[in-house]
Amino acid sequence: MSKQSSSKQGGGMSMLGLLGIAFIVLKLCGVIDWSWWWVTAPFWGVLAILAVIWLVCVVIGAFIDALDKAISKRDRKVKE
Repeated sequence: MSKQSSSKQGGGMSMLGLLGIAFIVLKLCGVIDWSWWWVTAPFWGVLAILAVIWLVCVVIGAFIDALDKAISKRDRKVKE
């Protein structure tokens, strides 16, 4: 008996990629009158959202670090 291996491979376009292509086609055909920024948003939008999330995490981390240093400095003065 021979074994059949069933391996599924990805490699297709993502949903956002298809949406971006659809927006470009609609824009070039004159169906939509959007800015090119919005038409291409499915391509760069995810990266922009991730960059904003990363920036918020960095700011929160810096705030927590500064707060921790201030509390440590206050505790050292209280002990003296």
